[in-house]
Amino acid sequence: MLPLPFPILKTQRLLLRQIIQEDLENIYKGLSNPQVIKQYGVSYDSLEATQEQMLWFKNQEETQSGIWWAICDLKDQTFYGACGFNDKNAPQQKAEIGFWLLPQFWGKGFITEALPAISTYAFEKLHLNRIEAFVETENTSSKKVLEKMNFIKEGTMHEYEVKNGRSIDLDVYALLKKD
Repeated sequence: MLPLPFPILKTQRLLLRQIIQEDLENIYKGLSNPQVIKQYGVSYDSLEATQEQMLWFKNQEETQSGIWWAICDLKDQTFYGACGFNDKNAPQQKAEIGFWLLPQFWGKGFITEALPAISTYAFEKLHLNRIEAFVETENTSSKKVLEKMNFIKEGTMHEYEVKNGRSIDLDVYALLKKD
């Protein structure tokens, strides 16, 4: 069960806070940007359509099947992107991790700063034993981030999904709780 109020996490440079309705435009900017959605599973073509994603974030919290944070600047709260967990399976003590940034914030180490904070939260507060990541094989940037965060590549699921009319492979990564 998720504690109330929403867990706000802080790192040296980042504020990880609840995604709120006022984030709609920034979520749209990210999930409609060709650079972001090139290797991300969700995209939207209007602010109105992006409302579906906002409802999804809220539903994740309400059903306790996941939790997502807005990644913001600690000082001025500039919105950088989002990260979190979905498909939480409490009996199996696992969830899937996901993350994205607006392109102007790529390469600044924000994801490698955010992931340890949310992973610690997942292990300590959500009582997970395993965090999984499913990454398009061609997404070398995300795979490098996961490897830097000590995720282990477990294998490749060949022709696992159809995206834009073609079958794509997904690499499976996992981070296990350290005792």
